[in-house]
Amino acid sequence: MMNLNDPKELASLLEAFLLASGKPQSLERISELFDEAERPELATIRNALSLLAKSCKGRAFELKEVASGYRLQVREQFAPWVGRLWEERPQRYSRAMLETLALIAYRQPITRGEIEDIRGVAVNSQIVKTLMEREWIRVVGYRDVPGKPAMFATTRLFLDHFNLKNLDELPTLAALRELEPEPVLELDDELPVPAELQARADAAAGEEAGEPRDETSFRSLLAELDSMEQGLKTDFDDLPEPEDEAEAMGDLHGSDRQH
Repeated sequence: MMNLNDPKELASLLEAFLLASGKPQSLERISELFDEAERPELATIRNALSLLAKSCKGRAFELKEVASGYRLQVREQFAPWVGRLWEERPQRYSRAMLETLALIAYRQPITRGEIEDIRGVAVNSQIVKTLMEREWIRVVGYRDVPGKPAMFATTRLFLDHFNLKNLDELPTLAALRELEPEPVLELDDELPVPAELQARADAAAGEEAGEPRDETSFRSLLAELDSMEQGLKTDFDDLPEPEDEAEAMGDLHGSDRQH
């Protein structure tokens, strides 16, 4: 008979739970999997999870705590080979989509118009639609200005996908700069992106044809974000909730007509 109050024995059961679930499980959800008479204390479950994490040392997988809870996952170093198990190619995202997502992550809550002001180009509704369909962003309220534009913020699924427990774990902008490859030639950071390159990136995300406008470089975008990184808002309980999904999407389409 398994002693569920023994963290060592419980750790093996938790490993089975997490392997079978295939998705993050919160501490509360793990606790609910036990009958009331046998349910371990939360402190015991935490101790068992700690032992499980230690037992993964030197193995190909690890216990990771993300926004939605705990999950067992393959270590990042093995991802290039493990990814070959799936025939589909990994989804590639355009620069326009990644910049839009970065702005929402670091400046939330933010409106579509504010994103456009920073990027210097119109944000196509397909980009916002894709991010919402993936449940990486959501409408958290409406800016109290004429037109009542929707304000966007990231979701728990966004944090889960990028292996983050909370927004505090977002990489600093300085770290992002280090990831950006240096240009072969010394160019002015403020020069606009060549139109043909932007067109290819926008086409990959289903961008609609439109009047080209000057766009800032990625490095300039990070510089713009510098002043936004401090005091990041993470609690949106004080914002009015959207009445329903139709209203949120209607706001997006209304913004399209304005642009």
